[in-house]
Amino acid sequence: MIWNSDLLVASMDTSVTAVEWAISELLRHPEAMRKLQKELEEKVGLERIVEESDVEGLEYLDMVIKESMRLHPVAPLLLPHESMEDCTVDDFHIQKNARIIINVYAIGRDPSVWRDPEIFVPERFRDSNIYLRGQDFRLIPFGSGRRICPGLQLGLTVVRFVLAQLVHCFNWELADNIQPTDLDMSEAFGIVTSRAKHLKVVPAYRLNK
Repeated sequence: MIWNSDLLVASMDTSVTAVEWAISELLRHPEAMRKLQKELEEKVGLERIVEESDVEGLEYLDMVIKESMRLHPVAPLLLPHESMEDCTVDDFHIQKNARIIINVYAIGRDPSVWRDPEIFVPERFRDSNIYLRGQDFRLIPFGSGRRICPGLQLGLTVVRFVLAQLVHCFNWELADNIQPTDLDMSEAFGIVTSRAKHLKVVPAYRLNK
């Protein structure tokens, strides 16, 4: 029962945190928010809410999610891996049976890997072959290999659908007259790296009915 509850909490907490970070970045970058809303308007229209079947093929939505997960991986340190034999990686000798922890947060902000790594630019993934499924080590928010997150497909489906629904159905403004440039993006480090202060926003319904 404890194992089952751990899986349930892990799946909910990570998905909610991923959506909250994505909304935070979109609020800080209104142009990106407008582009995503335009894509949803063209695909779905303003007469109805987003259906799960609408999410496939939304290119800019996928770019936003990739960029948000690059900057804000909800699990910044992957579960320890153990080397099966002596090996060398980038001139570092790793002994057999050594425990290795992968710092996904550092990879996502490495200037030798990413141009302007601290800036939120979804367009960097346009016409890119970088995916979230562990094949490209520049972006591995779900891990890679045999220990990749078993909830990858469900997590991506939930995050895509919820984010698309929130952005399509509502216009959002920060509460307490906070300007987007002043939004506190501090992190609370833990098993899941969430915002230090939860996002406070005011929604305004934008659909025609």
